[in-house]
Amino acid sequence: MHKLADSTDAADMMDKPKKKRAAAQLKDEITAYKRRRILEEASHFFFANGYEATTLDSVAEQLNVTKPFIYSYYKNKGELLYEICQTGIQLSLTALEEALSVEGTASEQLKIVVERVARIIIENQRYVTVYLREEKCLLPEDARRIRELRHTFDTKLAALLERGKRSGEFDVQHPSRTAIWVSGLLSWIALWYHEGGRWSATEVVMDAITMVQKMVQPAGGARA
Repeated sequence: MHKLADSTDAADMMDKPKKKRAAAQLKDEITAYKRRRILEEASHFFFANGYEATTLDSVAEQLNVTKPFIYSYYKNKGELLYEICQTGIQLSLTALEEALSVEGTASEQLKIVVERVARIIIENQRYVTVYLREEKCLLPEDARRIRELRHTFDTKLAALLERGKRSGEFDVQHPSRTAIWVSGLLSWIALWYHEGGRWSATEVVMDAITMVQKMVQPAGGARA
């Protein structure tokens, strides 16, 4: 009887760390969900009414929570704006890095980059549009951090264009400048694309690929 009790106690002791980790994981997931919901609702207001015209009271009312509830997850409205504004470029940078890790020619990698980033911008259109409209409202330090992310994206894209130039796949005189043009072309999709409008998301993505290929391909056609 004692042996059975001892073995049960030992099993309970071994299960405690697992239960503790599971509880911590669940808590983190709930926190992430609540932060995401607040961010989503704030992005709707910033997109529709503008950053300065939006109050946290209106966001809280829409979520059916109190303003202190929002403050328990975000320190102020400025932090909400930063999180929204950095989403598009952070996802785009990740997509670029993943594309560069795929074995292939510079042309093949560039096509993957444009396709993935265009889709990210369409899927996160509201966030990207808020950034393009409200960048001026970011705190200087937050604006600097986002500019650094954009610079990293452009630098890595320029390196890809330079590699394609050396291999003869691309005809670009200034890879760094061309990278900025490509980034701009993709970013502006957020301002004119309309879901359910004249062009589907797939058509827009394919057009973006074609436009970028035409920007970089040598005379006589691309080698993609």
